Amino acid sequence: MQPVRKISSGIIEPIRAKYQNIYPFNRIFPFMNNHSETENSGHNSVHIDTDTIPGWNEELELAFSAYKGPYVPGRVTSRHKTVCEVLVPRAVIQAGISGALQKIGKQPVVGDFVVLLDQPETGSRMIVNILPRRTCLSRGAAGDGGGEQVIAANIDTIFIVTATGKDLNLRRLERYLAIVYSSGARPVILLNKIDLEDNPIRLVEKIQSIAGNVPVIPLSALSKTGLEALSPHLNPGETVALVGSSGVGKSTLINSLLGETVQRTGGIREDDEKGRHTTTVRQMFLLPNGAVLIDNPGIREIQLGDSAEGIEKAFSEIVDAASNCKFKDCTHRDEPGCAVLKAVKDGIIPEERLASYHRLTDELAFQSRKSEIGLKRLEKERFKKIAVDIKKYKKSTGKL
Repeated sequence: MQPVRKISSGIIEPIRAKYQNIYPFNRIFPFMNNHSETENSGHNSVHIDTDTIPGWNEELELAFSAYKGPYVPGRVTSRHKTVCEVLVPRAVIQAGISGALQKIGKQPVVGDFVVLLDQPETGSRMIVNILPRRTCLSRGAAGDGGGEQVIAANIDTIFIVTATGKDLNLRRLERYLAIVYSSGARPVILLNKIDLEDNPIRLVEKIQSIAGNVPVIPLSALSKTGLEALSPHLNPGETVALVGSSGVGKSTLINSLLGETVQRTGGIREDDEKGRHTTTVRQMFLLPNGAVLIDNPGIREIQLGDSAEGIEKAFSEIVDAASNCKFKDCTHRDEPGCAVLKAVKDGIIPEERLASYHRLTDELAFQSRKSEIGLKRLEKERFKKIAVDIKKYKKSTGKL
């Protein structure tokens, strides 16, 4: 469990006066709306320590101690292109991203702990650095260049939200599990909308057959049935992110946990049972007990990033069987002495599990090749630009 650590007095004292009442806390503390710091609507009495940042710890304190002067620690709660909303002690403020960070390709994401250069006398608030990340939720970047795109950071637990009905897809859950394992966070699967299913236990068992030791929690976010089972995973100072397709009920779940309608809900289209996109940006919320929630826009198909380790953990029974293969580089397709194929033949490993494993490993290999090609293309373009700059310089100095 992440300790809820106070920011040291040497850092916090200069900040207190600067940010007193500068920006409404209820943007991410919705239960504090029209209430004092120790009161909230529909919840037990709770005290929010506005002098600290949820998730702050000794490692972050040490990393930030190198900055002297008008620098402030903060945590990104949402991002809109090149402007971020950042939680700092006593306030939520807006800040741009420094040109230096953008030039080297470092982009802050929701959940990042950042260093702000804050000069209110000039109206300048800028994120100048990103403090070390503990975990990163990433996906394969869009486009021909390959690579990874970090979508959220410093997450302890990830709720993979699915629902009864057509959204329940074991192959998609396997993909999500591989991505979550690769992030370094703990996966938990939530089966939502059980009030619409006659036999939810059957579906839980179906999911558990591919999830291994990952907790599978049946619930109804709308009727608030089963929400108490989430308590062990919502600890003060820890960060939980929600991922899943549109329409599975992530926004409804957040509203139920907060006791306030903070996220718009859209439900499912009746013709194809596909969800409507209601969450369009990643956003952070703080629960009354001090746990942090990050909502993500619905993603029906999410590409793998650097997920080799995650695939191994998501398909641990295949990896275990592979240790007995005759050849170390066995691909488990048609090689003689393949222990995995034997396990499939003997009914120990379902055939569809191996097929899914092959799909994900093939996709990962393709993404890797695409990334290598993209890097070579970038390198070629860089040298081409250098050659053009040299030619321009020689021409301007008469040395051409």
